[in-house]
Amino acid sequence: MPAEPASAGSPPAGSRAQTALEHRREDRRVVLLLATLIAFQPLSTDLYLPSMPSIAAGLALGAGAVQATLSVYILGFAFTQLLAGPLSDRFGRRPVVLAGLLAYVAGSVLAMSAGSLGLLLAGRLLQSVGTCCTVVCARAIVRDRYDPATGARRLALAMSWVALMPLAAPIAGGLLAAQFGWRAAFATMTAFALGAAVLCVRGLRESNLEPARDAMRPGPMIANYASVLRSRTWLGFTLIGTAMYWGLFSFLSEASFVFGGVHGMSPAAFGFAFAVVTTGFLLGTLSVRRVLPRLGVQRTIGVATGIAAVAGCTMLALALARIDHVAAVIVPQCLFVFGHGLSQSAWQAGSVAPFPRHAGAAAAMTGFVQNVVAACAGALIGRLHDGSALPMAGMVAAAGVAAAVVAQTLVRRHGGVDAGPLPAAAR
Repeated sequence: MPAEPASAGSPPAGSRAQTALEHRREDRRVVLLLATLIAFQPLSTDLYLPSMPSIAAGLALGAGAVQATLSVYILGFAFTQLLAGPLSDRFGRRPVVLAGLLAYVAGSVLAMSAGSLGLLLAGRLLQSVGTCCTVVCARAIVRDRYDPATGARRLALAMSWVALMPLAAPIAGGLLAAQFGWRAAFATMTAFALGAAVLCVRGLRESNLEPARDAMRPGPMIANYASVLRSRTWLGFTLIGTAMYWGLFSFLSEASFVFGGVHGMSPAAFGFAFAVVTTGFLLGTLSVRRVLPRLGVQRTIGVATGIAAVAGCTMLALALARIDHVAAVIVPQCLFVFGHGLSQSAWQAGSVAPFPRHAGAAAAMTGFVQNVVAACAGALIGRLHDGSALPMAGMVAAAGVAAAVVAQTLVRRHGGVDAGPLPAAAR
């Protein structure tokens, strides 16, 4: 019996298979680019953390002054986003990414050659401009191409690769500092940025197919940001991310001094200890790929923030009990960053979900709030620094509890983003 012919409206099976294969290849390319763009954030902090005591010694600075290089980076990252987001909505993601990579290379070279705190801060500021362009555009690209639930899964896959950066960077940074001095970390950042530039020039396609022509005009820009700030969905997801970053950057600012001063670790040993902590983040990003499809965005965030709250409170209890063993910091912080990794892709996708036409502005405002709070946390912990783990433990505990409270209130009530319209770039 002859085969029944395919209906006129259906493409041949071979054509459908070819299309599916092309889509999978495109998704893999996008995930690789997302991972590369997002990786600038952990690279710019974690690689030079083991070198902070060496920077203090080499430039004759105190702990607070060296911690200012982290706070300046975070503040620069925060404020630049308010322009980078609308710029990418108006002119596209690709040109903003490439301009950011150029700024990052210039900042890395300046920091590498700095002979004073002022020049080092200027280099870190330029690095923050470059990082903000790559990270804001990465989040906007996800909204351009995918519905919220699919975008969260793609981000989770990218973050699984990004998690290798904070795992390897402290070890590499410690070894580089021991062998070549603190400037080697910034030389490595320069090389990474140049490689990323080549990758983006060759492989980054424009995803903003419906640019907002008025995105850079003051009136519409203010109106776009006002609409973002009025969204309770945006607010809930952004506060989750803000609390998580608050706890994370409190640890980042103080960890090298706690591990070095309290526990007598060398830069290389600190790198390995920090990598153990980061294993928690890697496990969290791997777990979310299984958890998110089963629980959805809201419940995944609820579980993740509950874990973070328990971890932070445990670290604080151990610090109050004067238990100074290194495991009293490493184990709870590892659990905290597990919650961070489990929640990150969910709140990032959720925060831009209500804004398909202005995803850049939404991502920018989210990052602005997160990083201003994180910079304040870093500055505060620098003032509270007393040579013990107690200030750091208190900040991490407060962050975990705050995230859990927001998850059970705002996100639980207004965080229903598991379905959404198909973006123009995916149609």
